[in-house]
Amino acid sequence: MELKNKCILLTGATGGIGHELAFKLNSQGAQLILVGRNENRLKLVSDKLTSAQIIKADIATEQGLQILISALAGVQLDGIINAAGLNQFSTLNKTDKHKIAQMLDTNLLAPMYITQALLPTLKSRPSAFILNVGSTFGSIGFAGYSAYCATKFGLRGFTESLRRELSGTSVKVLYIAPRATKTDMNSEKVTQMNLDLGVQTDSPIIVAQQIIEAIRGNKEETYIGWPEKMFVRLNALVPSLVDKSLAKQLPIIEAYTQHQVELNTLNNGELS
Repeated sequence: MELKNKCILLTGATGGIGHELAFKLNSQGAQLILVGRNENRLKLVSDKLTSAQIIKADIATEQGLQILISALAGVQLDGIINAAGLNQFSTLNKTDKHKIAQMLDTNLLAPMYITQALLPTLKSRPSAFILNVGSTFGSIGFAGYSAYCATKFGLRGFTESLRRELSGTSVKVLYIAPRATKTDMNSEKVTQMNLDLGVQTDSPIIVAQQIIEAIRGNKEETYIGWPEKMFVRLNALVPSLVDKSLAKQLPIIEAYTQHQVELNTLNNGELS
């Protein structure tokens, strides 16, 4: 799809990937509706763009979803990019239930609710798209990310099912899975752990460009990075081999999850 003059809703517009994506979309001539929780940060982004409207809303809440849907009444949308996301690096037994709920609400339920509400508008357009930003961890379960992986596995399943539901309509359903990306979602400890594990990390600019190419080329599924692409396929075909490979990394991961728990405890003390 050509993006010039297309009206596109972008959630998570102030995050690392969303921020860069807003500028990439703007350079393609898209008319943007930016969604985020922080109005000041939204304005900082929109002020640098040619054409952008902002909506301050926390899509992880019922109230925020209602604000968003109400603000879009009568808007002829050509596309939705669900890029908002939350992450927490910790073992399941040390993950707060509230954090699990936040991740589910933001990463999985919000894209589903937003898509459901806006689908009639998209179907009325000559051509339209929905793009969900997933993760390599939506195909490979990784120790220390069980809750996050659950949300991204769910998002991938939702995307695949919706694509089949909308087969034959004017709406294309796309999924992109970045690997580790340099954003504020990752703490310094996680960044260091990735270095120790030999995990390759991409810049948000690279991911944003891949998203643009996916939309323009109507690419149903895009996985970013090598050997991550290979491991996604291998995990689907012979998961026991991936089990053995990842088991070798477990001591390093466990050491860093302990560091992360200590850091979270300190931060909670400072904030109280």
